[in-house]
Amino acid sequence: MPARRKQRRGRLRPVLMAMVLGLGGGLLLSMPLSEWLSENPLGENQRIINPFAAWSRVGEQNILLLGTDEEGGLTDVIASVRIDGGTTRVTQVPRDTYIELEGYGPQKVNALYPIGGPTMAKRELSQRLGRPISHYLVVNLRAIRRMSDAVGGIEVDVPKRMYYVDNTQGLSIDLQPGLQTLKGRDLEGFLRFRHDEMGDIGRIERQQLALHALFRKLTRPDQLVRLPMVLAAVSADVQTDLGPMELGGLVTAMGTTRLEIERLDGRPFDLDGISYWDAVWPDPVDRGRGDDDGRYTY
Repeated sequence: MPARRKQRRGRLRPVLMAMVLGLGGGLLLSMPLSEWLSENPLGENQRIINPFAAWSRVGEQNILLLGTDEEGGLTDVIASVRIDGGTTRVTQVPRDTYIELEGYGPQKVNALYPIGGPTMAKRELSQRLGRPISHYLVVNLRAIRRMSDAVGGIEVDVPKRMYYVDNTQGLSIDLQPGLQTLKGRDLEGFLRFRHDEMGDIGRIERQQLALHALFRKLTRPDQLVRLPMVLAAVSADVQTDLGPMELGGLVTAMGTTRLEIERLDGRPFDLDGISYWDAVWPDPVDRGRGDDDGRYTY
């Protein structure tokens, strides 16, 4: 193993340990000991209180969520996340969204991360969304596979036959329609598929379906108590400027909320032979409240 990789893993280990201990300890502290020692410590309707809420205000800030391919360069998922009271609000930005980037000219919004990393992505999206983005969370698609495997997969209604193979990206998608439990590479293929008439917008809709399914699974009482180990399993594929306790506060807060997802409305158009999405960015007074057609709530 190269020395640099050994050093990187050595630096990560204390952070991961702190994250696991913080989340695990926080979940334990959120309930009386007598209930943990009972035969059924968490009833179906019982909610875990976020033990980090008293000191961590990260849930009240906007977090940039970027989902990258396995190589870590292309961003297939671009969204801002904010916990607002009892709701986790996710605003998705289509990856083909047209932007004018100073010094680079016309670009798709998914070029921000490979050009300037999370710092540029935070700055540019803060301006266009009309809200300050304080932190970032970059998740490699390998993490989705590992997380779905850790929770036993998620139930998704595949809307139609999906078949696509791209050896250059190591991508092989072969799914039949119907309600089924997806995990691993099948779930990754469901999230990444865009080779139909809906293109990137169809993929965003499928991402919304999968996010709801994963959110429902992770916030079940029997899964919440396993959350620290689930996060530890995917930590190598997550980059963030959040501290371990801030991340713990964010995750446990999300576990006690309902999920609301919206995407930027707009229309497709072509420019110089390249397909873009002409997004309708929020008005300053709206501060991110999107159109009802793009929002899903449960």
